[in-house]
Amino acid sequence: MSDKKVRISELLQQMTLTEKIGQMSQLSGNYGKVSEELAAKIRRGQVGSVINEVSLDVINEIQRIAVTESRLGIPLLIGRDVIHGFKTIFPIPLGQAASWNPTLIQHAAHISAVEAASCGINWTFSPMVDISRDPRWGRVAEGFGEDPYLCSELAIAMMQGYQQDNFNGLGAIASCAKHFVGYGASESGRDYCTTNIPESELRNTYMPPFKKLADAGIASFMSSFSDLNGIPASGNEWLLKDILRKEWGYQGFVVSDWESIAQLQIHGLTENDKESAYEAANAGVDMEMVSNTYEKHLRELITENRLSIQQIDSAVSRILSLKHDLGLFDSAYTKQSDYPALANGHHLKLAKDIVLESCVLLENKRQVLPLSLDSLNSVAVIGPLADDGYEQLGTWIFDGDPDYSVTCLDAIKNEVGDSIKINYVKGLQNTRDCSQDEFHSAKEAVLSSDVAIVVLGEESILSGEAHCRADIGLPGAQEALIKTLSSCGRPIILVVMAGRPLTLESILPDIDALLYCWHPGTMGGPAIADLLFGKHSPSGKLPITFPRKIGQIPIYYSQKHSGKPATEDSFIHMNDIPQRAEQTSLGMSATHLDTHFSPLYPFGYGLSYGEFEYRDITTNKQQVRIGEGIEITATVTNTGQLAAVEISQLYIRDLVGNITRPIKELKGFQRNFLQPGETRKLCFSIHTKDLAFYNRKMKLTTEPGLFHVWIGGCSTTKLQAEFEVVK
Repeated sequence: MSDKKVRISELLQQMTLTEKIGQMSQLSGNYGKVSEELAAKIRRGQVGSVINEVSLDVINEIQRIAVTESRLGIPLLIGRDVIHGFKTIFPIPLGQAASWNPTLIQHAAHISAVEAASCGINWTFSPMVDISRDPRWGRVAEGFGEDPYLCSELAIAMMQGYQQDNFNGLGAIASCAKHFVGYGASESGRDYCTTNIPESELRNTYMPPFKKLADAGIASFMSSFSDLNGIPASGNEWLLKDILRKEWGYQGFVVSDWESIAQLQIHGLTENDKESAYEAANAGVDMEMVSNTYEKHLRELITENRLSIQQIDSAVSRILSLKHDLGLFDSAYTKQSDYPALANGHHLKLAKDIVLESCVLLENKRQVLPLSLDSLNSVAVIGPLADDGYEQLGTWIFDGDPDYSVTCLDAIKNEVGDSIKINYVKGLQNTRDCSQDEFHSAKEAVLSSDVAIVVLGEESILSGEAHCRADIGLPGAQEALIKTLSSCGRPIILVVMAGRPLTLESILPDIDALLYCWHPGTMGGPAIADLLFGKHSPSGKLPITFPRKIGQIPIYYSQKHSGKPATEDSFIHMNDIPQRAEQTSLGMSATHLDTHFSPLYPFGYGLSYGEFEYRDITTNKQQVRIGEGIEITATVTNTGQLAAVEISQLYIRDLVGNITRPIKELKGFQRNFLQPGETRKLCFSIHTKDLAFYNRKMKLTTEPGLFHVWIGGCSTTKLQAEFEVVK
């Protein structure tokens, strides 16, 4: 038996039931002080974890109480939502996903962990791997987008950055896969709402990132708030016991989301807190976050033989195992001098690097970008987000400090120096402002300038948990501001900071370039300035589809083909001269009558200052046997005038399946830097196991048959080959 197992076994033998239930209880901190109630509970062994305490002095003190004044000296897990940075704030996770760069994401998570650990935190509730295809959902900002493959690759990188080779590096902290499972499919994009997802869709779309993280050794899982097919996840025995434990063999522990166990009663699953505690504990939730149903009712449930002591011991052993892996039994205290300074130069440089790779160039008419300093005498900078260091940080930045932020305005001033005049007008007080009082001043500034850089979007409060929107257009009077500025006859460069895709179709005729920057974090300004003035070429690609109109939602690249797929003549031009439209059922297709069936911008899309041409797709074999691999190659050439990075993407389609398959599925991607005129050979390798899916009997299988395969710079690429899988 290993030393860890011996230590845990010995502790379990010594622990009273009260102390065991204590390990299963997470309490909220008191935000900078140690309350007598919390201290007393820790002394009695009634606390396993504390959440939302970031004062190092307080954390060291509660660890001291736990280690030296409780009977068994068991240290505490200290949890915090370190989602996309601690003091150094990186782009929101959806923005990071646009980089398609696992290495950078791992580095950012490592820095986040080190900064958090220097303040005593040892557990973060990240990464969020909820697949979401509804940008109305506020928490779309917190995930990696719509695709299971991309999400899995980036989530593993983030986990590795936090956990650092099984907690062997300085500042390693435990990470948590959330929210298990289906939370991103909440009805109407409203947080906490019901999700109804067929099992085949759960297994093929929503579960894969969680399975990959479980296999990769993530420390913990978090059960979702949401009702999944009639059974809320925090009381869902099939989900937590049958799938996670038995089928996947996951050994880490499961924590509830904030008060989600007590909320089982509100859902209508249980009659009272006692029944909520039973359902959650029996389903397999090891630790209760903040609410106290376990503390109040587990003892009674064991006395009644509804729960067994073996169930309790299993939960406690998993919690103690993580504390052992983190080294807390050997050293529970934090010495800040062991760590680098918060928001130091290295951290800020990495923050800038990831913004450079996460911004997505969506429009660049007549190659108005990059801007040339030699051809400019004056630049107008307009917009409420142009000089707001707080709003550019985005959601989930409780510990972020806007004093570290460098804004677009500051960075542009630094870039152009004294030789070019900057005409700055805020235009709107915030992104929700409907007043047009400053429009005249903004228009005068643009008329006095050679070009206008307009920084608009969403304030940070408009996305994130519980911040869902029914209308995802530019809020307030922003569209009116754009149209006013467009009338000036100057090039309009629109820079958007937002926590989600926005519906922007109506303003596209009024702008010349569109750089989508998400909420970019601390170093958003300098990176955006480098992109605008050509020091760096945009290389980001969309991790989520942008709809033309809200009515298209959900819209995503890997939809099913349907029996009547849409065609170019599948909609009615609503503004045509009125004439009778004869009734017919012929030629109807799966689309909306009043908009084109395509998205505004598809998954995987993004322009750069280079131009890329793909050719010569081939496979190294026409047939591949199940259990073998195949190589798909193509060439990509930078036919443009400027060097740039291109993210090349591999997609497949299984033409016939036991259940209908998506029209395209991402199966690989590569980042390549190409000089003008340079050609690169691309080679992707896939195994037949990568083609497997859960069939109608919920069996993971690769079926023989014909497959199409594409390589290109976007999900709409047409460069196609095919191969056949045979037994």
